[in-house]
Amino acid sequence: MPGLYLSHLALSHFRSHRRAEVAADGRPIAIFGPNGAGKTNLLEAVSLFSPGRGMRRAAVQEMSRKPEALGWKVVGVLQSLGHAHEIEMRCEAGGARELRVDGKSAPQLALGRLARVIWLTPAMDRLWTEGADGRRRFLDRIALSFFPEHGEAALAYEKAMRERNRLLKEDLRDPAWYAALESQMARAGAAIAAGRRAALDRVEAAQAAAETAFPAAELGVRYPEEMPEVEEALATGLAEGRRRDLAAGRTLIGPHRADLAATYAEKGMPAAECSTGEQKALLISLVLANARALAGEIGAAPILLLDEVAAHLDAGRRAALYDEVCALGAQAWMTGTGPDLFEALGDRAQRIEVTEAGGESHLRPL
Repeated sequence: MPGLYLSHLALSHFRSHRRAEVAADGRPIAIFGPNGAGKTNLLEAVSLFSPGRGMRRAAVQEMSRKPEALGWKVVGVLQSLGHAHEIEMRCEAGGARELRVDGKSAPQLALGRLARVIWLTPAMDRLWTEGADGRRRFLDRIALSFFPEHGEAALAYEKAMRERNRLLKEDLRDPAWYAALESQMARAGAAIAAGRRAALDRVEAAQAAAETAFPAAELGVRYPEEMPEVEEALATGLAEGRRRDLAAGRTLIGPHRADLAATYAEKGMPAAECSTGEQKALLISLVLANARALAGEIGAAPILLLDEVAAHLDAGRRAALYDEVCALGAQAWMTGTGPDLFEALGDRAQRIEVTEAGGESHLRPL
């Protein structure tokens, strides 16, 4: 039995689900139904058990069921390495998201120490061909899965950078203000850079150690220009760059300028130049390697969210993916339009059919 999974999930007025409940036993969960029925909304709810804004990066009010807009609630029982935790998230109409763990209020970052959730969505199919922002978020999600404190470093860096950028835009030149903010940015920025490098090392090692039907990727972090990743050097670089940053009105060096570089190892081809199918296979490979490395490190595979995962995969690769998920012992929540896409899973998975009627989603466990 997996060491990390949701054994119960309940939704109230969340997206298209007025009321929904799922009882799970740790096996993968195959969720199928027509487009627009509410399958992805289930996965989004599960993604909220990880720090951050979830896999859609939506504002909390957007998750409320329309037209009522009464607010929403997501409750789950998380089985985490032999311990059960009741996690409740809610948002009242017009309010902020609230989190309670075992009946007590808790900060978002507490979720990173209880659950590890990794996802793959159709929007990520364009990861290698669009802007660096998406790849940077993907990189930080990998780092966060290994190092829950990575989120705190990112928040500290963003807060200090926003304030420094404000000084730059207002053409304020007090060196003491800059020095204080740059010290905070350098400390947090060095931690961010170190976390990213360490996470990629773990993922690459997990790829190299496994025989898999999915291609391995060579990974790296690149910047538009040389970026010092050691605290003292980064602080010096920020101080020396003030004149240029004043002219630009923003900070031009730092981890916020990073990009994830990936190369199809066997072909020596950058991911951006690969076919659509190869790009999808590389993404799946990275997600599986991330899960494999985490399982070796924390003693349990993370929860996987694989939305429309069968897209661009032939029957052989679909079967290989399911075999790898089951070998990991991961609770993978997977969506697709029809039950035939999950035939290769046999009795290794639970199945849920999702239908829509009257603007409301309905679940039918099979």
